[in-house]
Amino acid sequence: MIRDLGQESFQQAHAPMYDTLQTGSKKPLYLGCKNSLTLLSAVLSLVNVKARYVWSDKSFTSLLQVVHNMLPRENTLPKSYYQAKKILCLMGMEYQKIHACLNDCILYRHEFQEMP
Repeated sequence: MIRDLGQESFQQAHAPMYDTLQTGSKKPLYLGCKNSLTLLSAVLSLVNVKARYVWSDKSFTSLLQVVHNMLPRENTLPKSYYQAKKILCLMGMEYQKIHACLNDCILYRHEFQEMP
């Protein structure tokens, strides 16, 4: 989206969202983090794994809590799926769940979503 509009046009049109995106992309996961992990990259990676393996919201929250406790005390990782979604939804990165058959060869949407 930023590439299509150009950085300045995007920043003017979506100033609050741009500030959140820029802050999250530069904020380290924890103080002294040696690799390039930022709050935004960590949340995006973890939510991607959640979606890929169809984890429940409750199980993902449990995972976030465990990982949060493994990191240094002052880490910025969200402690719940709700908090992670708030970070992503501010950036317009909402998702919609679409039901599929067991082999992922048929998607069930609209009036057909109750079929499987």
